[in-house]
Amino acid sequence: MTTNIRIDGDRLWDSLMELAKIGATEKGGVCRLALTDLDRQARDLFRRWSEAAGCSISIDRMGNIFARRAGRDNSLPPVMTGSHIDTQPTGGKFDGNYGVLAGLEVIRTLNDFNYETARPIEVVVWTNEEGSRFAPAMVASGVFAGVFDLEYGLTRKDVEGRTMGEELKRIGYAGEAACGGRPVAAFFEAHIEQGPILEAEDKTIGVVEGVQGIRWYEVTVTGQEAHAGPTPMPRRKDALVGVSRMVTAVNRIGLSHPPYACATVGMLQVLPNSRNVIPGKVFFTIDFRHPDPDILAGMGREIEAECRKTAAELMLEIDFKEIWYSPPVKFAGECVGAVRKAAEELGFSNRGIISGAGHDSVYLSRVAPTGMIFVPCKDGISHNEIEDAKREDLAAGCDVLLRAIIERANAPAG
Repeated sequence: MTTNIRIDGDRLWDSLMELAKIGATEKGGVCRLALTDLDRQARDLFRRWSEAAGCSISIDRMGNIFARRAGRDNSLPPVMTGSHIDTQPTGGKFDGNYGVLAGLEVIRTLNDFNYETARPIEVVVWTNEEGSRFAPAMVASGVFAGVFDLEYGLTRKDVEGRTMGEELKRIGYAGEAACGGRPVAAFFEAHIEQGPILEAEDKTIGVVEGVQGIRWYEVTVTGQEAHAGPTPMPRRKDALVGVSRMVTAVNRIGLSHPPYACATVGMLQVLPNSRNVIPGKVFFTIDFRHPDPDILAGMGREIEAECRKTAAELMLEIDFKEIWYSPPVKFAGECVGAVRKAAEELGFSNRGIISGAGHDSVYLSRVAPTGMIFVPCKDGISHNEIEDAKREDLAAGCDVLLRAIIERANAPAG
C-alpha cells in the first residue's frame, strides 16, 4: 500500500504560503523572531492545523510543541519529525518552516489514506533554532537532548535583557511537560539545502550523512574614545582599526582550510558609533565551521592568537571567549539508509551530502537515530528574504520523508 501513498504537493505549498504571511516582509521574506507576538501567531496556526488533523498537542517547558498522531501501539516510542518556525530578521519562507509543514503534510496524507503506523508519529516545532534573538542557536532542542539544562535554556537573554522563560510565559507557551527524558525511535528533518550543491548538480534529494562542526566566539576590543580631529594618528587607540585587522584574519583562516571551512563575522557593534569620535569599544562575533573537529579547533586557536597579537600591537584590551561548540555529527545508518532507499524507490536523483549549517537534528542525534533530507534552494541562498525553492522539489522531499517515516514507524521494536 505504501507504494501508492503520495503527499499533496499543492496542499503543502499552500500551507507554506499561508504561514509565510505571518511576519511577511516587503521583499517577499519573513521576519518572525523567536518568542515574539508573530511567533505566537505562527505557533497558534500550527496548533489549529494539527488539531484539525486529529493530533493531540503537548508543550514542554522550553516551549517545544509536539503534535502527536496515534499509532497501533502507543506504548512504543514515537518517530518524530519537524524543525522550527522562527526566522532570521531578514529570513525566508522555507528555512525551518518547510520541515515543520512537511511533517504536518505527512500526517495529513496518512489520514487521507487511512494508514495506521505501528508507532505514533510526532511533528515537532523546536523553539529558537535560529539563535537570532537568543544565543546560542538550537537551545531548546539542546535542552531536550540534555546538552543544556533547563535553567540555562530559560535564562538566555535577548539584547534587551528579556529571558526566554519570561517571553515563553508572555506569549502563552511556557508548557508543563518535561523537556526531554523520553525515548524517541527516530527523528527526521526535511530542510532546504541552504547551499548551491544540489541545484548545481541537478539533484532533487540530498541524503544528509552528517553536519559540520561549529564554534562560536564573542570578542570585545577596548581602546580609547577621543575626538576625531585633534587626536594625532600615532597616539590613537582605535578599537575599530584593531577589529578590522581581526576580521581580515577570520576570512584568511577560512580561506586557508579548503574546501569545507567557513569563517564569518556576522555581528559588529561599535561604540560610541559617532562619526567624529574614535571608536573606543567594539564587540564582534566569529562563526567557524568544519567537518573535521581537529581542524576546527585549530582554526579557533589560530584566530585567538591573531586577535591577541593585534590587540597587543595597537595597545588595545581584548576579551576573547568561545560561547558555543557543536561537534561534527554523523547521522544514524538506518535513518540515512531509509532516506536513500525512499529517494531511489521514488525515482528521484540524489546524492550524499554534508550539511554546512547547524540544525536541531544535531542535538536530536544524541538521543535518537536521526536523518535529514535536503532539497535544492534557488542559487543556494538562505537566511535571506529572496530564499526560494521549487514546489515540485519541496513535494519530492516530503514524499521521501513520508516513506522514511513509515519505514521507521513500522520497524520492529527492539
